[in-house]
Amino acid sequence: MRKILSFILILLSLQVTKAQELNCEVIINAEQTGQANLSVFKTLQRALTEFVNQTNWTDVKFQDHERINCSMFITISSFEGESFNGSIQVQSSRPVYGTSMITPVFNFKDEQLGFTYREYQPLNYSQNTYTSNLISVISFYVYTILGLDADTFELQGGTPYFEEANRIVTTAQQGNSQGWRGADGQRSRFRLNADLLANTFAEYRISMYEYHRLGLDVMHDDILLGKEAIAEAMEKLEVMNNRRNNSLLLRTFFDAKADEISQIYSGGPPVNSNALIQTLNNIAPRYSKNWRNIQ
Repeated sequence: MRKILSFILILLSLQVTKAQELNCEVIINAEQTGQANLSVFKTLQRALTEFVNQTNWTDVKFQDHERINCSMFITISSFEGESFNGSIQVQSSRPVYGTSMITPVFNFKDEQLGFTYREYQPLNYSQNTYTSNLISVISFYVYTILGLDADTFELQGGTPYFEEANRIVTTAQQGNSQGWRGADGQRSRFRLNADLLANTFAEYRISMYEYHRLGLDVMHDDILLGKEAIAEAMEKLEVMNNRRNNSLLLRTFFDAKADEISQIYSGGPPVNSNALIQTLNNIAPRYSKNWRNIQ
């Protein structure tokens, strides 16, 4: 009896240590097609939810409470037979140390989504093998989420995940779908991944670490120190912006962070707000309304 109980405990422990990395909500919106109630959309939503949340994407052992909260909102604008076109909005967040606060990490809309899907077909990711554009797109964003999350905890911690996403970019090019090549525009998956790995935009990833680990994560203990670290991260983004103005990564950063930054500096211990406001207006003038709240 003891041997049986021991065996059961070992199995349970293995299940815990192999917990998947993501806690992802996948939503399929097909209202634009005028046929949103078709079973294929419900089947696809369920299949993608299982694919993202039940696949072991890394060798890292995640506990349940460590899983990354994220969402993928897929809008189907048109379809014919097994061919679908639309967009995907990808978001992720992480907790702030010592608080109940959740901070957004990634917020990106991809307008170049096109794929084929046969209802009930299996979805599986295989490294270095092209299976379908649907699997490539979803897997690409999984590894991008993992990489950005890792960058907020460890300096350059996301590199292996961005490199895996890069392998997906390379293998997916054989499918001839949009978003995987340099010629596919400034908001393509190709551009996002290339910029994340490029030295030209190194300050972005450094700023992600300083903003979260040296800024937000210390504010429960020293608000002023955290605010100063975040302000220094903005200065690094300004250096990057002076080198390459209005980059995709800079726009992606503020799409996720503009509201949070204005809230952080709307009260509490003061910093050099004039210099901060000038920096923010220089690198993110689109959000000038947010910067007016800074005191």
